[in-house]
Parts: sequence; structure tokens; C-alpha cells
Amino acid sequence: YGESLVKLGKKNPDVVVLDADLAHATFTGIFQQAFPERHFNVGIAEANLVDMSVGFSLKGFIPFCSTFALFGAGRAYEQIRNTVAYGKANVKICCTHGGLTVGPDGGSHESVEDYALMRVIPGMTVIVPSDANEVPKAIEAVARLNGPVYMRIGRSPSAVLPEQDFVIGKANVLRDGTDVALVACGIMVPEALDAAELLEEKGISAAVINMHTLKPLDEECVMAYAQKCGKLVTIEEHSVIGGLGDAVGDVILRRAPARLLKIGIQDEFGQSGSPDELLRAYGLKAGQIAQAISDWR
Repeated sequence: YGESLVKLGKKNPDVVVLDADLAHATFTGIFQQAFPERHFNVGIAEANLVDMSVGFSLKGFIPFCSTFALFGAGRAYEQIRNTVAYGKANVKICCTHGGLTVGPDGGSHESVEDYALMRVIPGMTVIVPSDANEVPKAIEAVARLNGPVYMRIGRSPSAVLPEQDFVIGKANVLRDGTDVALVACGIMVPEALDAAELLEEKGISAAVINMHTLKPLDEECVMAYAQKCGKLVTIEEHSVIGGLGDAVGDVILRRAPARLLKIGIQDEFGQSGSPDELLRAYGLKAGQIAQAISDWR
């Protein structure tokens, strides 16, 4: 994330970055070293972080507003709703440390409801990149988009996938299949690919879709695979309430009836542990995903 901001900053002098005393953790400190006059640490004051970003946007700058997902989507929700989105400000809220894999910081810091909160805000674009290759492409894309954006980035190291195109609102089909379609976002995309391999060993042909943009959702892709497979499975490191599963389910209800299984966090908070332990505790490892799908079918 920090390296991507530096590359963007070299090309676009209007890019500024604001952080809430977490530049060492969000890695916006890399941008701070490259462009100290365009980086602003507001301290532990997330409401100020958001409102100052709106001020920059009104003067023609492109502000990237960074903190942990829990503090950005949670503590500053009212400012994001009323000051950013209601005013259609060109602010990019890029929150790191989203999901369970914040790990040892525990349930108090593991935001498992952040992009559900952002999805419901009118006019908000919501993006969850899958890996280190997708983040810089997402940063470039959101900088070109005029309007409010929420992007969630994880904390822990994760698998890196082959290069993919990135178009806001356009899903990437990473693997075709005919029996079931696995629709995933964020660090669950590699797990979905591994789960598809395990399902193939059981004679189940599984497509894998990287749904990096949750809003606007690629409804045509959802419809195509609902019609092709008749069964969709959403996989997310987030509550099953209000997240990717509900976004896909809405399309199915309105446009393309199909069976749906939502794999994610089942109305629970997170807890302390290593990222791998936590994914396993909540049934989000590839083997567990494959077994859940096999049992469901």
C-alpha cells in the first residue's frame, strides 16, 4: 500500500495522504519519507482525519485517508456518512488491518463488519483487493475515480496470485467450472482457489471468481454463473451479515434464482490468535471450505 502510494504520488502531485498516528503500521510512512510535505499525521483523531480529507478534496487534492479498518469504518462512521458521502467528496478511505487476520490484537481490533457498514452508504464504492499485485492497480483505479471510495486491506502476509486486470465493478474469473461457483474477495481468493482444487479431486467442478469490487457489484458475472452452475458460494473474511454474501444474494433474489451458501464469520466477534489459527477457528481454510461445500451440495 505504501509503495503504491509513492508510485502514484510521483505521477500525480495532487495526491496527499493523511494518517491517524499509525503510519508505521499502515505503511503510509513510506509516502511520508518520499513526500513529507504531502503527508499529514492528525494524531489519534479519526473524525478529524476524515473531515480534513474532505477539506483537501474541496481544494482539488486527492486525499488518501488511512487508519485501521475498525477505527476508520467504525469510529469515524458519522463523518464518512455525512461529510464524505453526503457531500460526494473525492476522498479515498483506505483502511488496513481489516478482518480476523489482525490476529494477536484480538476481537477489539478485528473489524469483521467494516465493508458492510460502507456498502450501505449511498454512493460509496467498496473495494477489497485480493493480494499484493492487486493493491497497486486498485490504488491507481480509485485515484482516477471521482467520488468516495472505501478500500479494505489486510495486515498479515498472504498468497500472491498471478497478475490480473483490475477494473472497478468488473469481477475476474480465475477458474471456470460447471457445478458450483466460488465467489470470494480479499485474502479468501487464494483459499477459494485451493478449495476448488480439493473439490476437483472429489469430482466437483468449481469456478472461482475474484469479486474485488463489492459495490458496484458485477451483477452480470453473478447472473452468468448462477445460470451456469445453479449454485453459488460466497467466501469472505467478514461477517456473513451485510457483506459479500448478502450482496450476491441480493442479485440472486432479484435477477437469477440459484442456491447460495455464505461462508464467513457467523455473527461472531473475532478473538486473539495467529492469522492461521483464526482462519481455521472460523472455518475459512481451504480444506474446511471444500468440506462445507461438499456437504452442502
